[in-house]
Amino acid sequence: MTFWKQKTVRIGVVAVLAVLIIFGLAMMGSVVGAKPNALPVALVVLDRPVDLPGGEKLAVGEQIRKMLTENAQLPVNWGLVDTEKEMQSGLDRQEYYGALILPEGLSAGVASLTSPAPKPASIKLIYNEGMNAQAGAAVKSILQQVAKNAGAGLSAQLLGQMERQAQQISVSTAKALLTPFLTEESSVHPVGANNASGNAPNLLIQIMWMGSLVLSICLFLAGRAASAAVTAAGGRSFGIVLQQAVAGLALAGLASGFTVWMASSWYGMHLADSGLTWLYLWLASSAFFLLQTALLRWIGFPAMALLVLLLFFSMPVLGMAPEFMPQATQDWLYSWTPFRYAAAGLRNVLYYGGTHGMGLNYGVLWGIAGGGLALVLASGFRRGAAPDRADAASPAGNPV
Repeated sequence: MTFWKQKTVRIGVVAVLAVLIIFGLAMMGSVVGAKPNALPVALVVLDRPVDLPGGEKLAVGEQIRKMLTENAQLPVNWGLVDTEKEMQSGLDRQEYYGALILPEGLSAGVASLTSPAPKPASIKLIYNEGMNAQAGAAVKSILQQVAKNAGAGLSAQLLGQMERQAQQISVSTAKALLTPFLTEESSVHPVGANNASGNAPNLLIQIMWMGSLVLSICLFLAGRAASAAVTAAGGRSFGIVLQQAVAGLALAGLASGFTVWMASSWYGMHLADSGLTWLYLWLASSAFFLLQTALLRWIGFPAMALLVLLLFFSMPVLGMAPEFMPQATQDWLYSWTPFRYAAAGLRNVLYYGGTHGMGLNYGVLWGIAGGGLALVLASGFRRGAAPDRADAASPAGNPV
């Protein structure tokens, strides 16, 4: 039989194609062609209209608000906010990727441009840096372009009015009209030094998943060997399983502490609260360990395929904002993957103090940990080796 007629060759070709399709879908399906859509940004309009010498009213803030909210081409969902305090609260709760503030004296500042002493106002662009690196960069670019276009449009409008009124203006006034307002930019909830541009939570969660997986495999092999010896002697393996769970939780705590120390000491990662970061990583790694161990205890090593696929399908969406994802990805992957909740909670701890919006993240992790622990302990009551024990305990040739 020739080489090309071997069955293994045909199986290999099919297997390679299957792997390429599966991992291509996992790594590229959610990322390639991703575009922002309806990015939430706060819009604070504090401007008050002013009366012009000709009896007309100038309302620059309202004009800009109308221009932005009616522009369907902008991938932004403008959230109209009444006060800066309310806006700041929304940024703290991670409701907005950024904010645009039109100050109270905006119209008055524009009106003063034709006076001998122009006093242009400053609009404020605020970026919620710690919320998401990808969305944050997009919102920063969008707000800068919005400010530039608004200023250019307002300048053209004012110069057109001057031209229609046949007014002569000085060079200094013309220069002032070209810059009808100033722009101030600032960031809130900065990511700090050596935080991978805000992707540190995603990296740390992936590291803890891999560390927990290695720990789960090692303790599973040790527990299986110990259980075989115990069941062969006629005992139950529940005690071994309990020791396996306790050892895993303790080692998960040590691994989490080492990871925090390594990130801070070796790589200079800025951590606002190292203690809280360690405790949260301990919870996440414990949930991962118990989930992985439960699958290994009940399914065996075939569970490794599920765990690896879960990791590879989840990795691309961890760093993406949901507004960049296709709807199918949001519904079928992002909505349930445990990595999402673990990374979101760690992001809150690192950049937002771990105060607002942690209930869902804690609930998911504690739910995974509790369910995994119950399944792990339940596996200790199985009597897979009972026939062997019975045969070993019976006299040769006599029925049990």
